[in-house]
Amino acid sequence: MKNGSTYLLMILVMILWGFNVSAIKIIVGYFPPVSISALRIFTAGLAVFVILGFLKKIRKPSISEWKFIVAGGLLNISGHHYFLSLGLTNTSATNGGLILGSGPLLTALLAAILLRRIPSFTQVLGFLIGGLGLIFIVLSGGNGLSELSFGDLFIFLAIFVQALSFILISKATRTLDPLLLTGYMLIIGSIFLFVISLLKEPVGLKGIFHAPLYFWVVFLSSALLATAFGNIIYNSSISKIGAAETSIFLNLSTFFSLVGAFVLLGEQITLYQTLGCILIIIGILFGSGAIEEIMQKRRKKFIRQGKSQSKSI
Repeated sequence: MKNGSTYLLMILVMILWGFNVSAIKIIVGYFPPVSISALRIFTAGLAVFVILGFLKKIRKPSISEWKFIVAGGLLNISGHHYFLSLGLTNTSATNGGLILGSGPLLTALLAAILLRRIPSFTQVLGFLIGGLGLIFIVLSGGNGLSELSFGDLFIFLAIFVQALSFILISKATRTLDPLLLTGYMLIIGSIFLFVISLLKEPVGLKGIFHAPLYFWVVFLSSALLATAFGNIIYNSSISKIGAAETSIFLNLSTFFSLVGAFVLLGEQITLYQTLGCILIIIGILFGSGAIEEIMQKRRKKFIRQGKSQSKSI
């Protein structure tokens, strides 16, 4: 399969991002969310630049590239995390989870409008099946839907700015190395987020050097694996298979967040959540283009076999 390695790496990233939900729950138990998120993302950005230094890939972006970097950092890092933190504290987990699940469809819509990339019927079917799987997982919590609130609006804004950033990343990686783009976005986004934290949480990082060793192990694991490595692979995948095709994998992180809660926090996984995971996997196979790629490969193989048989006759 042409993009087989990309698909496998994206699954690995979704595992990391799923477990990262539990890691963040542990981290914000010690320090305010915006402040510690800014520090975590900044640490991830520094790690990316260390890698860039070893690879000798650090360079000064052009003016047009800076526009994509700053916009991407504002939308994907600062805007997404800020609106998400506001939304999740002002709405139910069920409403939040369902709105977050609209990300792939919203990304596909923006890709169709801004990039003129119209998804095929198979891909649309994949988005719908994946969304259905997410509904199974979220509603299986038993809390049910709650009334709409301003928190729901903030979560939608978090998803909208993230989806828009995926489109910008798709354009930026035409000239920028995804690794370089990721490093700059993480640094710039974390700086904007830190400025916000100074206004909302002026003493947010007070006592940071007195945090226990366990905190630092979780913090660095989250920063280096989930944030740094995860964003490198995700942005690279956008440049290879497309913004909409990559975003369909986000639904899978929801299931792995449940697995992470089971392993790290002792929470239980239900039968409906398992069924939801199966639907999400089916949705990914269709929405990412993997099924179409397999069908095209088999079709070409069938044509080659037909030609070889006709020559032998």
